[in-house]
Amino acid sequence: VQLQASGGGLVEPGGSLRLSCESSDSDFHKYTMGWFRQAPGKEREFLTQITWSGRFKQYADSVKGRFTVSRDNDAKSVYLQMESLKPEDTAVYFCGRALNPYTYGGDSAGGYNSWGQGTLVTVSS
Repeated sequence: VQLQASGGGLVEPGGSLRLSCESSDSDFHKYTMGWFRQAPGKEREFLTQITWSGRFKQYADSVKGRFTVSRDNDAKSVYLQMESLKPEDTAVYFCGRALNPYTYGGDSAGGYNSWGQGTLVTVSS
């Protein structure tokens, strides 16, 4: 399974970005997907997960109310709409697939695999 994240870039504080993650997996519609980020020298941080149908979403406190996760199973893609960006949001952003179908991935990176290369988001004036 390959995951290709895109949409990162340089944005000013208070700005917005929309990240996309496209999967090569024909069973994409069976899996919870998660978004994580990793800043230099830090561990990979959970941001959000969205279940296979899109019915359940969970957010980390650090992004709740600012980030919105969505998915399009026909396009085999998951999205992360980011608003009110802060300098501390600067990181490489990754999407991951839950280890098993029809299960939650959880809020730990160990619950996901097939990360892909990530996309860099830089929030700076």
